[in-house]
Amino acid sequence: MEIKIAAQVYSVRDEAAADFEKTMKQLKDIGYEGVELAGLYGKSAEEIRACLERVGLQAVSAHVPITEFEQDLEKTVETYKEIGCKYVVIPYLDEERRYGGSGYQDTLRNMERISEKSREAGMELLYHNHHFEFEKTAEGGYQLDALYETIPADKLKTELDLCWVKVGGEDPVAYLHKYSGRCPVVHVKDFIRKEEEVLLVAVGDGEVGAEAVVPAAVECGAKWLVVEQDFHPFGSPMENMKKSFEYVKANLK
Repeated sequence: MEIKIAAQVYSVRDEAAADFEKTMKQLKDIGYEGVELAGLYGKSAEEIRACLERVGLQAVSAHVPITEFEQDLEKTVETYKEIGCKYVVIPYLDEERRYGGSGYQDTLRNMERISEKSREAGMELLYHNHHFEFEKTAEGGYQLDALYETIPADKLKTELDLCWVKVGGEDPVAYLHKYSGRCPVVHVKDFIRKEEEVLLVAVGDGEVGAEAVVPAAVECGAKWLVVEQDFHPFGSPMENMKKSFEYVKANLK
């Protein structure tokens, strides 16, 4: 399968909330082949699927808070199956759910339940990291690695966010290779540092080094590269998504 580029809709969330279909058309016009959802913008699964089919975008994946799965596992899985997602992604864990927190063990068990139900529906479960997972465990390793060592690869795949890997102090290329074959979806995101602050920028304008990480992601088995920019301190969201797409595309080898 040739690797493809998708847009994380959270990057253009205000535009999507104002006019979802217009925003999807703009992403398609830029060249994106798929989207990763982060919410449904008040629409039903059927409406989302129909819109994406009209526009010609694939629903690659969706960021779904773990609380949604816990509140109604069957309904949540069915929603994203109906949309047509191949992957569902736990995007974040509150502090008490993280390694060492009071809810960590319950979270691990729930992830396995979510994974099983997702696989029954033809989807795979992924986990999306931030930088806090690069804090150390009691054994001296990284919390992110502890998660992936505890839940096996057939139950939990990675969605490595290369920006946060770099902010966490590690080499994104090395981490892609570490999880080679376990990283079907990769977040390509970039940043600069201003004193102690991390500012997100269009891909190619920052420290991540897309000219190295994009070929590495391909080599390590990624099927989709997802462009994400949570905030836009420089330029408009759609301008940045276009610039990022063009840079990622140029570095696909």
